[in-house]
Amino acid sequence: MKVAVVGATGMVGQIMLRVLEELGLKISKLIPVASSKSVGKKVHYKGKEITIVSIEEALVEHPNIAIFSAGGDISIEWAPKFASCGTTVIDNSSAWRMDPTKKLIVPEINGATLTSDDKIIANPNCSTIQMVLVLKPLHDKYGVKRVVVSTYQSISGSGVKAVKQMENERNNTKGEMAYLYAIDKNCIPQCDDFMDNGYTKEEMKLTNETKKILDSAIDVTATAVRVPVVGGHSEAVNVEFETEFEIAEVKKLLSEMPGITLFDNPLNNEYPMPITAEGKNDVFVGRIRRDESQEKSLNLWIVADNLRKGAATNAVQIAAYVAQL
Repeated sequence: MKVAVVGATGMVGQIMLRVLEELGLKISKLIPVASSKSVGKKVHYKGKEITIVSIEEALVEHPNIAIFSAGGDISIEWAPKFASCGTTVIDNSSAWRMDPTKKLIVPEINGATLTSDDKIIANPNCSTIQMVLVLKPLHDKYGVKRVVVSTYQSISGSGVKAVKQMENERNNTKGEMAYLYAIDKNCIPQCDDFMDNGYTKEEMKLTNETKKILDSAIDVTATAVRVPVVGGHSEAVNVEFETEFEIAEVKKLLSEMPGITLFDNPLNNEYPMPITAEGKNDVFVGRIRRDESQEKSLNLWIVADNLRKGAATNAVQIAAYVAQL
């Protein structure tokens, strides 16, 4: 099985190479792809150095699977070209997520819907993935009616430039700005661009992608905030259900859900934090408590490594699913 990783030198691409190795996919040939300035350089994979090639060269190879993490413009131009050659494309950008002809996949939730005919598969947004994975078993049992979510999102979600900005600010060094404002010692209530309705694109992704993955009847309202954390997105989530629930049963359902680690012992000050999730593939959930202001409502705190389950790990897990078709 030949696998191309498009965007292999980026933050997510580098993690993809690591996760491909960790999850043990049986790959006969890895094809790392990057921009022209990186062609000819090397990446490390399973103790070997592999030469980076151009996307044109990768297409000629006709890989079985191509995992894209190089931005929406590259995906729109090149994913159909790979798909037309029989390659299954797993795309990490937002380019195909809301296309009604493309599936939006979190393997633990809807991986079983994939078939060999799915040649372009969309990887959901990082903040969506960790939320819907927790909502899935609860929705199956109680029926999720409405979700109010506030996100606390790592700067790594904005790429290397944002990480460098914060490093510069902490070292009192002037440099290129990824954000309009300082991020160190600050919170910026803007992730992505604002839309006409006053919400950002990131906030609307949480709404629209949750509906597509779980249930179009679920109402979601979101506020997305960028915080000075390098790795790991956190979410405060309030869920209103159709039916009543018991906290003990909620915890049992979550503890049994693949991909979730229940970490909820507040009396011992144990709860998920970004440093809990960083470098791990699971989604962590804690601070589970009843909303005492409203019937049939629950509060949760959800944390995940946005570069892993929020991006690279989910994409590689999709690739593993595809490899079995």
